[in-house]
Amino acid sequence: MRFIGGVDYGSKTAGTTAVVLGDTETRRLTLHGSLSGQDADAFLLQIVKSHRPQVLCIDAPLSLPGVYTRLPGCNDYFYRQADKQLQAMSPMFLGGLTARAMRLTAQLTDLGTAVYETYPAAQARRLGLAALGYKTKAEAIAPVVAQIKVELPEWDTGLMQCRTWHHVDALLAWLGAWRLETQSAERFGDEAEGLIYV
Repeated sequence: MRFIGGVDYGSKTAGTTAVVLGDTETRRLTLHGSLSGQDADAFLLQIVKSHRPQVLCIDAPLSLPGVYTRLPGCNDYFYRQADKQLQAMSPMFLGGLTARAMRLTAQLTDLGTAVYETYPAAQARRLGLAALGYKTKAEAIAPVVAQIKVELPEWDTGLMQCRTWHHVDALLAWLGAWRLETQSAERFGDEAEGLIYV
């Protein structure tokens, strides 16, 4: 059994962290969400310990701009090359979330899970989801998810009910992991500074 996962990573106790797991043998996707007041990092650690995904794509910065490690050619204190290419938020603006994600990655790596950074908004752009109302009103969730499922004809999504945009972003993060698994993911950024996979 081989699991891959995608994570929409939220604030620590808001109940907005969501995980989509896919079993590559049964081709079944499942959705798991944290609860309000629950420690999101402990929730993710428990999911990983239970399912042991080999690959996990997370929607959070997993590195800092290269200027902080004196990487040659890096002089931007706010953005990495990948952030600029994808018009993503600065890891510095996200502050505590970035630090939590980097710490969590170290813990998950120790458990044997390979963790990669992804950006659901870029995946949504790739799929043209704005035209369907991506991240607008709740009524747009169903058509957006239906369009994502077109990319996954061989996957059973019956156990996965996306009720919020956090769930949708977890599915898009999972799609990043699946594209990594099938060697079709695009890489953005500089390897020494930090890559984002879409």
